[in-house]
Amino acid sequence: MSSKRFFDLFWSVVGLAVLAPLLVVIAVVIRLDSQGPVLFRQQRIGRDGREFPLFKFRTMTHGADMKGALLTIAGDPRITYVGRFLRETKMDEIPQLFNVLLGHMSFVGPRPEVPKYVYLYTPEQRKVLRLVPGITDPASIKFSRENELLSLSTDPEGLYVSSIMSEKIKLNLEYARSATVWTDVKVILDTIIRLLYDNFRPGRAGLPG
Repeated sequence: MSSKRFFDLFWSVVGLAVLAPLLVVIAVVIRLDSQGPVLFRQQRIGRDGREFPLFKFRTMTHGADMKGALLTIAGDPRITYVGRFLRETKMDEIPQLFNVLLGHMSFVGPRPEVPKYVYLYTPEQRKVLRLVPGITDPASIKFSRENELLSLSTDPEGLYVSSIMSEKIKLNLEYARSATVWTDVKVILDTIIRLLYDNFRPGRAGLPG
């Protein structure tokens, strides 16, 4: 077992054990807020092009993924009241600890894409499929407010495919060349700092500035 896999396995078990009460609370609140399942599963492309079900807490109305675009922009009417809070705090991503536990994902690695967009990869971009996908990565930090950026475009999907997606892949391939367990720890800490800043930055949620 590699040191990276040991790290992932150990901390996914610890994380699920510590966060179990929170998982239960979130599940209850989701069921009270809207009809539908607590968890949302979506097929993503992992290492070597293998598909796997990515787990998230459901943040949209039931069946919303069949009624609109795959991309979600800021202010999307399909997002539920509770879902908006879960997305802003990234708590909807917590169930991906199960993906890490099962070996589908790592804590740090390229965010796994849906098949539709992977089919558009160039041969060079497909190199990213050699990597184990993750919950966070350097691209997630840089594009932490991606949904707001997409909402400003008249063609969100076009912007994503032509610009954002390619930049994400480039960042992740560059990171992978010198990644270690310790650089992964730094990415995790930077992600937490970025999340705190995005949610408590001046001018947001009634804060002055």
